[in-house]
Amino acid sequence: MSYRVRVTKDHLVFSAAHFITFNGNVCERLHGHNWRVAVELAGPLDENRYVFDFIALRDATQQIVNELDHHMLLPLSHPTIRVREDPTEVEVTFETRRWVFPREDCVILPIENTTAEELADWIATQLTDRLKLAASTMTELQVEVEENFGQWAVCTRLI
Repeated sequence: MSYRVRVTKDHLVFSAAHFITFNGNVCERLHGHNWRVAVELAGPLDENRYVFDFIALRDATQQIVNELDHHMLLPLSHPTIRVREDPTEVEVTFETRRWVFPREDCVILPIENTTAEELADWIATQLTDRLKLAASTMTELQVEVEENFGQWAVCTRLI
């Protein structure tokens, strides 16, 4: 038998700006989305006869969503986007383009591109760390990020 719990709520949504690159040197314009997050955990039933506490999963996901909400999402590990920060501002360059943002408005992520796929993977890493899933009996974590209505990216990792 296999068991799963899934959490998705109307408040597991964050509004954030980003841009991505693709096909080598194509860079989107700066834009934003109302991203939606869903999380699913798989594992055996515990002594209480449930896989994982819904409330703990919801709350941990909510904390992560809140950290991203109303921010500019920037990739730190992109091969050609340069992100330089100081205490008051963040300068971002790509080829001849340049943006400057207030530091407090940015979330700089250790990812290559701020795609929905990479965001799902980053959220999965955060949940794994915060909920100490590697030390638990959980077998699989799935994080879904909806960038636009009906357009989901899914990251599934074995724990």
